[in-house]
Amino acid sequence: MAEKQLISLTGIVGSGLCVASEDGAKVYEAISDALAAGRDVVISFEGVEDLTSAFVNAAIGRLYDGRISADELRARLTVQDASPEDLATLKRSVDRAKEYFRDPERFRTATDEVLGDDD
Repeated sequence: MAEKQLISLTGIVGSGLCVASEDGAKVYEAISDALAAGRDVVISFEGVEDLTSAFVNAAIGRLYDGRISADELRARLTVQDASPEDLATLKRSVDRAKEYFRDPERFRTATDEVLGDDD
């Protein structure tokens, strides 16, 4: 069994406001480093007051880029102390990330169509 590393969102962010994608990127780095070192990760939501999808996309959604399979991530990442609302935000982010990384070009094309990109 792999060693577990606790990653506290508020410990990395410095407050309960987990809203900025820049802060999410710091969490992503911590998670990614722990996984690369062979440790499983427990993500603590304790003390989180506000959570945005931008933060979760940058912190956790990026993990689904294919370097580690979704099955392995499911086995090696656990969450604790999350509210039902936070879990719903996390699920939406993970679902969107899986879909995006399955076919990124389709997403870019759809975005271009919606935004009217003529390039």
